[in-house]
Amino acid sequence: MGMLEIGCSLVPLIGFISVGLGSAVLYLLRLALYSPDVSWDRKNNPEPWNKLSPTDQYKFLAISTDYKNLKKDRPSF
Repeated sequence: MGMLEIGCSLVPLIGFISVGLGSAVLYLLRLALYSPDVSWDRKNNPEPWNKLSPTDQYKFLAISTDYKNLKKDRPSF
């Protein structure tokens, strides 16, 4: 085996690792920016989870829940 054959066989491995790392970084950015559990601005919005309406979908994938038909069943603070 020459160096060219070894280098060509590593291309798919490097490609799959790059796609996996890129997906993980994008998912972490989504969690950090759009999750109601994370508060970046404590002065203006100290509790962002209280401002969610029942129709807001904050989960990445909701299979059995239709968020458009939910009613508010908790008090407003």
